[in-house]
Amino acid sequence: MFKPEDIQQIKQYGLDPAVVEEQLKWFEKGFPFLDIKRPATISDGIVRFEMDEIDEFGKYYDSLAEKVSTLKFVPASGAATRMFKDLFEFYDDLENNDFDFSKDLPDGVRDFFERIREFAFYQDLAEILLRNGMDIQELIRNRDYKDILKFYLFPQGLDYGNRPKGLLKFHQYPEESRTAMEEHLVESYQYCRGENNRVNLHLTVSPEHENGFRDLLLDVKEKYEKMTRCEFYVDFSHQKPSTDTIAVDMDNRPFRNEDGSLLFRPGGHGALIENLDAVDADLIFIKNIDNVVPDRIKDATVFYKRAIAGYLLQLRKKVFDYLDLIESGKGKESFAEIEGFVMKSLHLKPPAAYDTLHTDKKLDWLKEKLDRPMRICGMVKNAGEPGGGPFWAVNPDGSESLQVVESSQVDKKNPQKAEMLKNSTHFNPVDLVCSIKNRRGEKYQLKNYIDPATGFISVKSKDGNDLKALELPGLWNGAMSDWTTIFVEVPLITFNPVKTVFDLLRPEHKG
Repeated sequence: MFKPEDIQQIKQYGLDPAVVEEQLKWFEKGFPFLDIKRPATISDGIVRFEMDEIDEFGKYYDSLAEKVSTLKFVPASGAATRMFKDLFEFYDDLENNDFDFSKDLPDGVRDFFERIREFAFYQDLAEILLRNGMDIQELIRNRDYKDILKFYLFPQGLDYGNRPKGLLKFHQYPEESRTAMEEHLVESYQYCRGENNRVNLHLTVSPEHENGFRDLLLDVKEKYEKMTRCEFYVDFSHQKPSTDTIAVDMDNRPFRNEDGSLLFRPGGHGALIENLDAVDADLIFIKNIDNVVPDRIKDATVFYKRAIAGYLLQLRKKVFDYLDLIESGKGKESFAEIEGFVMKSLHLKPPAAYDTLHTDKKLDWLKEKLDRPMRICGMVKNAGEPGGGPFWAVNPDGSESLQVVESSQVDKKNPQKAEMLKNSTHFNPVDLVCSIKNRRGEKYQLKNYIDPATGFISVKSKDGNDLKALELPGLWNGAMSDWTTIFVEVPLITFNPVKTVFDLLRPEHKG
């Protein structure tokens, strides 16, 4: 199937031709739907803390904060183009004289112009327009929206339409405005501060945007270190070319560019498991770049982050103690206690064959399930926002565990499965605390805990031709499928993503 020049190209990506052959097979056979058993709910897979418990876990975390290395991991790749979809469409209409000014502006677009002074970028936009001989308020009065959008979205102005979310100004304060990356700095020192007041952050960025992030960091680092009395250590990584996946045409044949070369595409956020595998910390907080709030409502986020981290550390201590017991040969003496902990506290149901096993074999199975990466996922009540949901699902070994499940993983033609999806009470806002080291301080090889059957296929286009693209198992879905997973309810106020520019007008994003 592959020509010699194809093999050379595949190897240039750092890929094994056998891996690419396997990707082609997935296009042929498709990915199986995940066998979900029921939604995880409060007291059935989702833990709800009482306020005194939250305080206790938070204090426990604080007591260990300088002894446990921590890091905040922020996926921040890609441009914010989709954030401005409605504004781009409106600009195209203006450019082509297709908009009828006798009609009202589309709702979001109308709010954008009527409330433009409320945005943190307003002053920057007004200044760049003024330097080009235009007054922003006069442009609005004259309904000359095209010039405003031109200098807002495109390279001759602020170029927000091509910049990553992390470099966009999100929040306005009396004395300053802050980008999303700056808000992550300010938030992280409040729960991710370690020995000698060191705060570690790692951002995954696109290569073309890295210099922009580094320039911003250079400009603001000293200011925030002075404000927080901390030292920020921030590094960056890119999605590896070796995690790209081959594209195919609609007949599942390798898609070729006009020059005859194979087309490879980014493998989705699941590719970042390799970036996560490369960082080094005892506890890793994972949060998306656009889920930040101004200072006045940061307290709730910090309160729950500390509590979840403390809860994870308490569970991890028990895991390590039980593993020591098993390895010392004393596991049988505490078998019932260990088994109860795995099933109740770690939310794991063994396969049917487990009941037929001898105690020694049962301990082997329990040891395997104890000795792996751990994560606690914050879950918020479902309020109609997009995001993976918490479910009980069947694993390849026949056991049942908690999984974050995307709707694309569920067979919606199956009435029972569709009903389960409909009845899910919570969703995942990408709010994770992870432990990726064993009791000897050695890092787990995270690639060993991926379920390869949880990727998905989507239809895209290139040069006017349809193609199929393969996305790797999602970072918090199939890429962490074989981790120990705990779900904890967190309040909705801790989830305030900016999916469109209009979200910045919501009360939660007012400084």
